[in-house]
Amino acid sequence: MFDTLSDRLTGIFSKLRGKGRLTDADIDATAREIRLALLEADVALPVVKEFIGRVKERARGAEVSQALNPAQQVIKIVHEELVAILGGEARRLRFAKQPPTVIMLAGLQGSGKTTLAGKLAQWLKGQGHQPMLVAADLQRPNAVGQLQVLGDRAGVEVYAPEPGNGVGDPVAVARNSIEHAKRAARDIVIVDTAGRLGIDAEMMAQAAAIRDAIQPDEVIFVVDAMVGQDAVTTAEAFRDGVGITGVVLSKLDGDARGGAALSVRQVTGEPILFASTGEKLSDFDVFHPDRMASRILGMGDVLTLIEQAEAAFEEEQKDRMAAKLLGGETFTLEDFLDQITAVRRMGPIANVLAMMPGMGQVKDQLADLDDRHLDRVTAIIRSMTPAERANPKVINGSRRLRIANGSGTSVMDVNQLLNRFAEAQKLMRQMGGMMGLPGGGRRKATKSPKGKRKGGKGGRPRAGAGPRAGAAQGGGMPGLPPGFDPSALAAGGLPPGFKLPKIDFNKFTKREDD
Repeated sequence: MFDTLSDRLTGIFSKLRGKGRLTDADIDATAREIRLALLEADVALPVVKEFIGRVKERARGAEVSQALNPAQQVIKIVHEELVAILGGEARRLRFAKQPPTVIMLAGLQGSGKTTLAGKLAQWLKGQGHQPMLVAADLQRPNAVGQLQVLGDRAGVEVYAPEPGNGVGDPVAVARNSIEHAKRAARDIVIVDTAGRLGIDAEMMAQAAAIRDAIQPDEVIFVVDAMVGQDAVTTAEAFRDGVGITGVVLSKLDGDARGGAALSVRQVTGEPILFASTGEKLSDFDVFHPDRMASRILGMGDVLTLIEQAEAAFEEEQKDRMAAKLLGGETFTLEDFLDQITAVRRMGPIANVLAMMPGMGQVKDQLADLDDRHLDRVTAIIRSMTPAERANPKVINGSRRLRIANGSGTSVMDVNQLLNRFAEAQKLMRQMGGMMGLPGGGRRKATKSPKGKRKGGKGGRPRAGAGPRAGAAQGGGMPGLPPGFDPSALAAGGLPPGFKLPKIDFNKFTKREDD
């Protein structure tokens, strides 16, 4: 969504990094380029003017003129102002003191309200609630049926007493759903209302009537992030006609310029609560202004990456791996298969890597990544016997051929996996040694035979001597580049002087025989 804007801003800031001091002319030129970048991204003109005014005012102040690195200070100011435009802090849903909490969805037809209703219901169910969906969109053909399908997928009840397709009273359906929710012990009611292709009096009157009938705790306006500045006009109309309390951005995975996301919060004054990024019910999350600003500026989104990893890796699995490392046990192919399965649950590998700081510099390679590479690795491991997974050294030539035939791959693919996994095992042992765990650590200060000191046959690997630093390891974690400080990731950027490792993306891209 924000690729074009991110590229423009990255290019603007790269021109500042070589300057030891910023003059007023430098600040004016930078502000002018940022203004053009925001306007090209379809950000509303009043928002752009206010944003540029604050950036220029702060850039001319003491925090930049007296800074040791003025360029980084300007980037910091732009980041903070972007966060302010997007809402400052994430706001959670407001729940009623006495259940059920009533949430009303409003927006134009095609904005993604019905799909969002299913996503929100599944997300709330995962938070420990008992939501219920209400089919109050009785105008759009098959809207009721679509909501019932989404409800089945999410595993939540759908209240749909009317068939829809122009039949039924949506106000009565919404009103009666509240009593039904109380009888069925549902603590949250999500009401999907009808939209129109454009703003009209009939739609607003119906939305206002439903609002008055159910007295919702939240009136959420669903806006298509690909619409552009028209989304701002629509949001203002719903704010004045219905009274919205929050906004949800849908279709954030689109290739549009994304100006609506940067405009709707500032114009309406209402917070952005959630972001929707795809057709799957799981493509949905809380909107964090600071994380979105970091993504726009190419700083990655480490916190979201950590949260997704925590959700994907089961607690029992994490405890089991920790106990295995602490006990000095060998990292096996069965463990590796568990890790791959958890990574696949996090979503497309390109999306996962894109949240790492600095990955915007290799986004073209990320776009070519093929998740089927991990699927092939999974198929190879699943074609092995339990004994082979526990001890890959027993896999001889005939076994490799059997595994290749069983997984639909080639013997070369099997060989590459086993070779990379062997190096990953070495890396895991070295990590254990660096942490003072059994099976590793420092050696005694005694002389070794010349051949062993040079890494000859029988010599133990030196700590940190494993795979080449920064090289892509198909079977495990890559080594960290020299001088890399992991704590710098918490700040959302890369440490000074750090260069991205050269990753061989060809091993993960689509193959001609696929």
